[in-house]
Amino acid sequence: MTLMTATIDDFHIGQHASFTKTFTEDDVQRFIDITGDVNPLHVDEDFAARTPFKQRILQGMLTASLFSTMVGMRLPGLGAIYRAQSIRFLKPVHLNETVTAHFVVRAIDRAKHRLEIESWIENERGERVIDGTCEAGLLQG
Repeated sequence: MTLMTATIDDFHIGQHASFTKTFTEDDVQRFIDITGDVNPLHVDEDFAARTPFKQRILQGMLTASLFSTMVGMRLPGLGAIYRAQSIRFLKPVHLNETVTAHFVVRAIDRAKHRLEIESWIENERGERVIDGTCEAGLLQG
């Protein structure tokens, strides 16, 4: 089976893709196993209750990891390489909360085979929890 990789001509300004995920306790534990981030705000309910958040929150980079899925699997998808990503954390995300990552193509550099993409993640209430800009390159013209 041959996988088709994206080319720069596959994209247009305004093109949109999204991906939805609910992060579970198991996801948090796997992220901890990989990164070692055991900040009590993420793992200790009693500690988190005494913070302004009032409950545990997900590691920001766990939530932002959806951007990697977006680049590699959604937009641009196969044949893409991450070049840059700005991230602003706007609101906390809690365990078992469903979030949706969105990408919208804002600029296309056909000569360099690159896309500038508005990127954000929103919660179930439609509130942005993460905001940013992505630059992705394509392996093929």
